Amino acid sequence: MPITSPDALNGQSLGFIGLGLMGKPMALNLKAAGANVLIHNRSRQVMDELSDQGMIPAETPAEVARGADILILMLSDTAAVETVLFGADGVIEGIHAGSLVVDMGTTEATATRDFATRIRAKGADYMDAPVSGGTIGAANGTLVFMAGGTDEAFRRIRPLLSVMGQNAVLVGDVGAGQVAKAANQIIVGLTISAVGEALKLAERAGVDPAKVREALSGGFAASRILEVHGQRMISGDFTPGGKCVTQRKDLYQALKLAREHGLELPTTALVMAQYDRAIEAGFGDLDHAALIKILDEIPSR
Repeated sequence: MPITSPDALNGQSLGFIGLGLMGKPMALNLKAAGANVLIHNRSRQVMDELSDQGMIPAETPAEVARGADILILMLSDTAAVETVLFGADGVIEGIHAGSLVVDMGTTEATATRDFATRIRAKGADYMDAPVSGGTIGAANGTLVFMAGGTDEAFRRIRPLLSVMGQNAVLVGDVGAGQVAKAANQIIVGLTISAVGEALKLAERAGVDPAKVREALSGGFAASRILEVHGQRMISGDFTPGGKCVTQRKDLYQALKLAREHGLELPTTALVMAQYDRAIEAGFGDLDHAALIKILDEIPSR
């Protein structure tokens, strides 16, 4: 569902809070599709940059909430979402009946349900619609959305999702989208680890890892991770599409959710520990494909 028309959103007023690696290109796509976008971000620099491109800066989350009927959050973690919603000059102070708040970041599912209850008490509605696709998908308008909320709320945001992404599924009620995202991040995190180990093995055994990646691409081992992150591992370009610190946070949230439901995820715990090592080695702000770098630091037995 990529952008099909520069006026697809026909002057709709939207709020967008969180203009980082993912949020900035998402907001730009909404603006390019004809939306009037009211923005807020912790760092002022990106707000100034986007205001030069026609977006409207707001000093506080409350100001964004007062000026937009649909408000998108694209924030780093659960604590950041809670602060923006309920902290000083937070969204809760400007929200009005009929508004819709949509959290598109990766937030704890249990906290998401609590946030929704508190927002709905003000007469507004709340959805979670976390994304997958990285900065490439955000820039190209090809993200995948995993949504949790009511049918009506999902209907309201479909035009926005069509601008920012190529697929959107209403998984269930509020929180269900975050459960799906936890599952997504387990698969992503563990597959990055597997691809890294496979390519490092090829290299140590004296075989060109680029040729191995090419050979594997046509078989059962083929995946988007092998295609994109495998190439990053081979080239050594770890410009972040998603950071190691973010992947570690997402795996921690998945493990916490599993514990809440009496489930152990041993391989997820193992890979999270690998990300801990990557962060301790100074790779935290690199792309999560930089996990391969720790393999050179693990002594052989």
